[in-house]
Amino acid sequence: MARAAPVTAPVRPADAGGERTEAVLSRLQLLVTRKLDGLLQGDYAGLLPGPGSEAGESREYRPGDDVRRMDWPVTARTTTPHVRRTVADRELETWLAVDLSASLDFGTGRWLKRDVVVAATAALTHLTVRGGNRIGAVIGTGAPPPAPPTRRWRSAPPPEPTGPGVLTRVPARSGRREAQALLRAVAYTPLRPGRGDLGALVDLLNRPPRRRGLAVVISDFLAPPEQWGRPLRKLRVRHDVLAIEVVDPRELELPDVGVLPVVDPETGELHEVQTADPRLRRRYAEAAAAQRGAIATELRAAGAGHLMLRTDRDWLLDMVRFVAAQRHARTRGTTR
Repeated sequence: MARAAPVTAPVRPADAGGERTEAVLSRLQLLVTRKLDGLLQGDYAGLLPGPGSEAGESREYRPGDDVRRMDWPVTARTTTPHVRRTVADRELETWLAVDLSASLDFGTGRWLKRDVVVAATAALTHLTVRGGNRIGAVIGTGAPPPAPPTRRWRSAPPPEPTGPGVLTRVPARSGRREAQALLRAVAYTPLRPGRGDLGALVDLLNRPPRRRGLAVVISDFLAPPEQWGRPLRKLRVRHDVLAIEVVDPRELELPDVGVLPVVDPETGELHEVQTADPRLRRRYAEAAAAQRGAIATELRAAGAGHLMLRTDRDWLLDMVRFVAAQRHARTRGTTR
């Protein structure tokens, strides 16, 4: 399996008006097209093809399968639980929920987390439109700062951003030109300070009700799970859901570099951390592992597929491995 080449330059809001962003998007699209077309062969190379409505073959039931797809005649005949596979719809509708909150403007690996979000969006749009399917997106950023009051005491703190943030909807359309327009909408969206509402972003995919399809949520999922867990479970009732979690290695453990100034990109709050303390580094790693465990547990409870992309690894190769694992899981145990 070939190793994907790194994305050469980050896509940043500061470059949104120049030729650099267009050049980066062109190289990114070329990279995705060459690698995915070369590594993923088949009639329908989607990340999670839609379940469709046409009946297919049966296979033995495995924990986690949808009980609504039980094949009762085969189950009664063999005395072993079986589920009925369905042929994927050729006109799959895919919706992306792209989280571009301020916490994505961070990275200590080869890219920023925002770069990985844009790259994952490019790969998903390519995998979707190659089959003539429709793809749309909802994009969320931080809440804009409120208007300052007319009179305020000099010692009073400035008002904090409130609300769900700025939410943008890109209608679902088919065709490569429309997919490129969606990718540009994501790449050109500026990161705004303040905390966004991932739950409100995911809930946009529930309203209005749409035909059954694929819903993909791309985020670092740093918001509390109780904020986005319920909307995600509601989304899973009607759609196949894939959660792409973007992680930076410094969010998992701290290096021993002495005094490290740390800034919260969502609030601007500054802290100085003494990383030479091994107990602090151990507590940080334990807290980070507990946080990621809670995220994985919530995603598993919602029935969503979980793909983790890191800023210090080959994101495209990780996506290819995920697709291969999904294909193997779908074909394993199939009766001929």
